[in-house]
Amino acid sequence: SFLWKKKTERRKAELSMGDVNMVTEELKNLYYKRLLPVEKYYSFHHFHSPSYEDADFDNKPMVLVMGQYSTGKTTFIRYLIEQDFLGSRVGPEPTTDCFTALMYGEVEGIIPGNALTMDPKKPFRNLDPFGNSFLNRFQCVQMPNQILESISIIDTPGILTAAKRKLSRGYDFAAVLRWFAERVDRIILLFDAHKLEFSDELTRAFGALCGYEDKLRVVLNKADRVDSQHLMRVYGALMWSLGKVFRTPEILRVYIGSFWSEPRQMCDHYQLIELEEEDLLADIRNLPRNAAVRKLNDLVKRARLVRAHAHIISYLKQEMPTIFCRESKKHNLIYQLPVIFNKIQQQHRVPAGDFPDCTKMQEKLLGQDFSKFKKLKPSLMASLDKLLSTDIAKLVPYIQQQEQRKRSLHGVLDGEFLRTFKPEHYSRDPFKEPPVDEGSELDFDEWVVEKYKPKYDEIFYNLSPTEGKLSGTKVKEWMTKTLLPNSVLAHIWRLSDVDGDGMLDDEEFALAVHLIEEKVEGHWLPRELPPHLVPPSKRLSEASDVSV
Repeated sequence: SFLWKKKTERRKAELSMGDVNMVTEELKNLYYKRLLPVEKYYSFHHFHSPSYEDADFDNKPMVLVMGQYSTGKTTFIRYLIEQDFLGSRVGPEPTTDCFTALMYGEVEGIIPGNALTMDPKKPFRNLDPFGNSFLNRFQCVQMPNQILESISIIDTPGILTAAKRKLSRGYDFAAVLRWFAERVDRIILLFDAHKLEFSDELTRAFGALCGYEDKLRVVLNKADRVDSQHLMRVYGALMWSLGKVFRTPEILRVYIGSFWSEPRQMCDHYQLIELEEEDLLADIRNLPRNAAVRKLNDLVKRARLVRAHAHIISYLKQEMPTIFCRESKKHNLIYQLPVIFNKIQQQHRVPAGDFPDCTKMQEKLLGQDFSKFKKLKPSLMASLDKLLSTDIAKLVPYIQQQEQRKRSLHGVLDGEFLRTFKPEHYSRDPFKEPPVDEGSELDFDEWVVEKYKPKYDEIFYNLSPTEGKLSGTKVKEWMTKTLLPNSVLAHIWRLSDVDGDGMLDDEEFALAVHLIEEKVEGHWLPRELPPHLVPPSKRLSEASDVSV
């Protein structure tokens, strides 16, 4: 029955993944059939973003991490993937002017920017127009990391403060950020609770994110390093400044945290930091399951922009004289573009929110030859209307079915981000993360924790075990005193509860304390428990399980 249950779960997972692939393939077909011909006919790519390619539909969800230098961007990424990566540097001053894409790969290595734009399997081919000045500062780090099997992460250069504004990057930094903002699933914007400074470059970066506020998550980092009074003032100042930049009726949520894997400082708002961390990590964990919805949403947004663009181009073409005064008429039309937008809204019932930024559109039009513009082509516009009114609507039920299947497998999917789960023990785990299945052969005679065990046993018996074991509640109470983040303690719990019974005996507890001490000293925790760390009493049972 156990094998049958496993097969059923695997089959459901395959069906769910089939829905994802089916929705993605259908979106791809609709784009090439309905939307791309309209984009080419009205030269959409000269005014807005380049056309989509297969990799834009097939790639994993991406997370863009950005912020001013020394706000903890690289440390935040290390916290997510729980390991160091090639080329990463941490420091109080700007340490790098490089965009780094962290992606899954069987072999660890670095791919430079120019080679990346040639790879059709990577979603970076359209970065080529930014030139060598940018591509020399762009790289992809591939590594066999389990989290990167589900998502990809983009690390960005630190945004310069007012004191550094005279430095030139050599490429359009804001335009690159906007390119990524259009294609990623989530944007993490980090601020330092110690210093809150809004520079010119930061304001331009905000401008690049306009229109993508739904993807944005703002984080006030290093919050354990300040007292509650200072934190309250910085939080209020940040909310006020964000309200001035993003002129939307919705208020952006600001997460308060200290996102790194080291022990935090005890403060009055320590519990708040833990709750905020849980919320943000849950939001990131849900990215793989919401990938199809995001792609559909971005395609609809693009189609609406293409429709508005087609009406603008055809109107300008219609108003241009055949022979005389063409240049003066062109400049007059560009000057009157806000009025033209209003006319198109009224005549064709195009919503105001679908139109591009008027000022940027005027700048783009200055270098264009209006005589080459095309008038409205009814067949193309009818195809585009069908995409928005009928074709997209047909895909919604498949996405809903996909979400229902995923909810029925909540134990699997909630652990998809960490890739370590066991649904039957989900409710027993005090850190909300189930234990790890162990199945490796254990041939080591010496247990490296043995020499420290007398010291650990003293702590174990002071916690009053019941029938030789400590409950998860008691262990959690003691573990949280180490001030390590809950996500780190959850991983230690998964490694230590070798038999998966939701309790720790003296050997498992000794292993947990040993892992905590190693972590406090700055070592990375293992993803899976190595054979030499498995308690001796558990080695015989595991070996018998393997033989059976």
